[in-house]
Amino acid sequence: MVKELFSSLGVECNILELDQVDDGANVQEVLSEITNQRTVPNIFVNKIHMGGCDRTFQAHQSGLLQKLLQEDSTYDYDLIVIGGGSGGLACAQEAAILGKKVMVLDFVVPSPQGTSWGLGGTCVNVGCVPKKLMHQAALLGQALSDSRKFGWEYNQQVKHNWEIMTEAIQNHIGSLNWSYRLSLREKTVAYVNSYGEFVKHHKIKATNGKGQETCYTAAKFVIATGERPRYLGIQGDKEYCITSDDLFSLPYCPGKTLVVGASYVALECAGFLAGVGLDVTVMVRSILLRGFDQEMAEKVGSYMEQHGVKFLRKFIPVMVQQLEKGSPGKLKVVAKSTEGPETIEGIYNTVLLAIGRDSSTRKIGLEKIGVKINEKSGKIPVNDMEQTNVPYVYAVGDVLEGKLELTPVAIQAGKLLARRLFGGRLEKCDYINVPTTVFTPLEYGCCGLSEEKAIEVHKKENLEVYHTLFWPLEWTVAGRDNNTCYAKIICNKFDNNRVIGFHILGPNAGEVTQGFAAAMKCGLTKQLLDDTIGIHPTCGEVFTTLEITKSSGLDISQKGC
Repeated sequence: MVKELFSSLGVECNILELDQVDDGANVQEVLSEITNQRTVPNIFVNKIHMGGCDRTFQAHQSGLLQKLLQEDSTYDYDLIVIGGGSGGLACAQEAAILGKKVMVLDFVVPSPQGTSWGLGGTCVNVGCVPKKLMHQAALLGQALSDSRKFGWEYNQQVKHNWEIMTEAIQNHIGSLNWSYRLSLREKTVAYVNSYGEFVKHHKIKATNGKGQETCYTAAKFVIATGERPRYLGIQGDKEYCITSDDLFSLPYCPGKTLVVGASYVALECAGFLAGVGLDVTVMVRSILLRGFDQEMAEKVGSYMEQHGVKFLRKFIPVMVQQLEKGSPGKLKVVAKSTEGPETIEGIYNTVLLAIGRDSSTRKIGLEKIGVKINEKSGKIPVNDMEQTNVPYVYAVGDVLEGKLELTPVAIQAGKLLARRLFGGRLEKCDYINVPTTVFTPLEYGCCGLSEEKAIEVHKKENLEVYHTLFWPLEWTVAGRDNNTCYAKIICNKFDNNRVIGFHILGPNAGEVTQGFAAAMKCGLTKQLLDDTIGIHPTCGEVFTTLEITKSSGLDISQKGC
């Protein structure tokens, strides 16, 4: 049927009959690896994998096949990337290095409060980078407090200046924005500060800030539009509340702040705001850090509570009302219980919403070219090659359905995608055992499975959990909590006690976790940890001396270094 279709279109095609060649089985195996398709016919049109018979006929009926049959040279670009964040830029630059003609479209729609930013996406402008710098500001405040115990004497009252901090951070971000633009220019990637929207197959409309429209065509497209913060949909939320889009460039100190949400964004922001001396309350609908290990999540929350952050559990806001204008002003928040009719009111200077993020996929014309999205979440389903249901359209980063929303993941996926499309490479992005860290006042690093997920996948009786509390040496002289930091590993007893979950709550958790993540990629076992000699005195060394199992019920509190 496929042969007849191409014949009827007057298209010459090369046919390899696998059952008629000596190495047919090997070819089939490589095809399966490249396409994730085990059946035949397996059809490629101008180097783009079309699929099998059904998908080819569907493409013919929609007009897509005819478009793909045109020579690539008929397009303006080999690749257009929609979105200039971490994943999009990585993909675009790698494709350009491989000799392709590439364009990046990037346009930041201002937040309801009017905040926008430069090239680089969420991580650089309103995510990881400013978050870590503000976290550092809070840690320096704690270090100042600790320093007296180490002999540092100072008499003047120490206070924090929000404006100086934000100006310094924004200056750094500005330098990063410039370096990204410079890097694109050096690699001859066309950067257009316009909003991209598909108008038909292989054609996109770019609208700039003045409303001027220009159309471009490309052989292939990569969607890397990322996500934006979600709003509550209640009276006063978009008018008076801010999100992480606004916080890091806020020109005034936020004052007494209500943080709504229990995501890592919520807890990180609440942590550093409290760390620079502000009155902070976190309003939590249900659990902390959904998707993370819940024992660790509760320990994160407990530490924050012990160090001044207030928590309102089982409440959701129903109205935000402005009482006074100002910088900051004064807001009244009405909230209701999730468990009954109770309502409460509170007065705050700033309300920060951190209740989740929505994919930026609904207003870019995907429906016009038939790209499927999850209607509920807006996420884009892809195969293990980051390819959508439309063969010439790919996606990377936070818009992917069922994948981790992390900057290094997007960068890795973007680079590898470009290498597969244009460099003849086969490597796919490995989404297993990806490490991450939550930069709360006491950092939480993890890699692999949470304890809940490990039990769900492997059953509790097949697991052994080793754990301990520990006391960082730096905390001893400072007189800080001696049984707060915590480490645990989850091992599969029937796979050579392989470490399938790694968790640490303590200072510099990100630095510690990064090293052990490489070991987990190499198949780390409990015995290998035991055989490793620790560096003393460090926090990371506790993983080389773990002896107590949860199942033993023995005391894990620490009394010495």
